[in-house]
Amino acid sequence: MGNSTPPPSPKVLPQEWRKGPWGNKVRDLQIVKDYQPFKEDVQLRCMLYGPVGAGNSSFINAVDSVLRGKITRRAAADSFFQRSFTTKYREYKIQKVPGTHYPFVFNDIMGLQKDAEKGVCVEDIKLAMKGHVKNGYQFNPISAISEDNQHYNRDPSLNDKVHVLVCVIPGNTAGLHNDNNPTQLLTEDFETKLREVRFEARDIGIPEIAILTKIDVTCPEVGKDIQNVYKSKYLKKKIEEMSGRLGFPQNCIFPVNNYHSEHETSDNTDTLILSALRGMIECGEDFVNDL
Repeated sequence: MGNSTPPPSPKVLPQEWRKGPWGNKVRDLQIVKDYQPFKEDVQLRCMLYGPVGAGNSSFINAVDSVLRGKITRRAAADSFFQRSFTTKYREYKIQKVPGTHYPFVFNDIMGLQKDAEKGVCVEDIKLAMKGHVKNGYQFNPISAISEDNQHYNRDPSLNDKVHVLVCVIPGNTAGLHNDNNPTQLLTEDFETKLREVRFEARDIGIPEIAILTKIDVTCPEVGKDIQNVYKSKYLKKKIEEMSGRLGFPQNCIFPVNNYHSEHETSDNTDTLILSALRGMIECGEDFVNDL
């Protein structure tokens, strides 16, 4: 008997439920490399927020790795999820060639926690969006930054303000149904904090996208082959759930896999990261140009 093709997994659809960006790495990488803001005095500012352990810092490292072609670890990350490893407001620029940087920056903040006196204050996130928080501010879970703090920016310029708000949610967070080994529960209190941040962004007019991380541990079929991401029944359900509970349109939710155990970059992982980065750049540039 000849070799037969194994039957498809019942957890994987025969066709993608969303057209994947496969084969677009070269194109998207060139788009990012060629990007120049229409307003020359503005660097596109992307601020990442989400629950503790979501992978904000790891995503910044992943973007840095893709654009520099090697695994980097500039943004400190940790695998212990009980409290935020990031405690300061940090700005990250990515080197393009020696002496120059890409015209966009990432701002990383302390993680959100469901408990009232743990994690970043929602008010600090709101003030950071408006450009009132300077790089290096040490977050205080109990109270927001005061106007007499040395890291308070009284008169923020357009360049100081956030142009894209990025909500990072780990795929293995427990939701409407039971998950195996969830990092934490997405409780109603937690959702209320996330929604409060979204309402502030809406009132300011800042565009938003969401990133679903840890897709390899969320769905074993994606862990086996990352190109199953848009065939995975489980991830499809997760994105629908994330859209329904937090309000993000499904086409604004980008599943990605951050680098965590690898020593080399890979084209498929890079492709998903570049797709999310391109989405940030496009909506952020539109926002800045409309001001």
